[in-house]
Amino acid sequence: MTDGPASGAGGLSLPPGFHVVALDSVGSTNDEAKDRARSGSPERTVVWARRQESGRGRRGRAWTSPEGNLYTSTILRPRVTPAVAAQMSFVASLAIAETAEAFLPAMAVVRCKWPNDVLVNGRKIAGILLESEAELGSGLAWLVLGVGINLLHFPEGTEFAATSLAEEGAEHPDPAAALEVYAGRLAAWYERWQAEGFAPVRAAWLARAVNLGGPVVVRLSDRELTGTFVDLDSDGVLLLDRGDGGAPVRIAAGDVFFPRI
Repeated sequence: MTDGPASGAGGLSLPPGFHVVALDSVGSTNDEAKDRARSGSPERTVVWARRQESGRGRRGRAWTSPEGNLYTSTILRPRVTPAVAAQMSFVASLAIAETAEAFLPAMAVVRCKWPNDVLVNGRKIAGILLESEAELGSGLAWLVLGVGINLLHFPEGTEFAATSLAEEGAEHPDPAAALEVYAGRLAAWYERWQAEGFAPVRAAWLARAVNLGGPVVVRLSDRELTGTFVDLDSDGVLLLDRGDGGAPVRIAAGDVFFPRI
């Protein structure tokens, strides 16, 4: 691990309060950020690595991390419960979506897929991993928001098709430039979430939601459910209409796929 400044780290234009720890390589930006959070690093510290040797996504899945993409983990300290902090995945999705749009041609279609995927022209562009530690009582000591955005490279043969900004028409997307845009959009949405709560985040996310009102397959740990994605609840839970006349099923965690028609 080489602590910054990594190439291109100097002269970054970032929102107030943001501090970048630039690394050439690291095992996992999330692990590095968690260590720094426990050691007292302030909110809005961003661990940025040119490459990860052992990056990971949700549920411990490996995250391919070649140099040329953007890998960051941001330390946040919102005064909320761990349950409310989970809403940050939607905040991050909006920041990533707006970052992607800043680099892509105007005709590119950028959408959000529950719970925390961002799609460009129907293919996955990014990964999000939230990790946190509770303090005594019901509060949150810190939250680490890990984000990987495919700028130049993307994995082949994944269960849900992936892509990159370059593949979708962005010209020479640079990690430093992408970091500047992403940090600005993250700061804007994070501050709005803190000031106004989840409602504006939910509304903006639903405006981008893929297959809202359409059929989905939700894969749980022990089974699959099919139905219509009818809404996002006020706490970020997916509401699935099974078509049986009953109330929509609330799904707090799972993987969404779209049935082949």
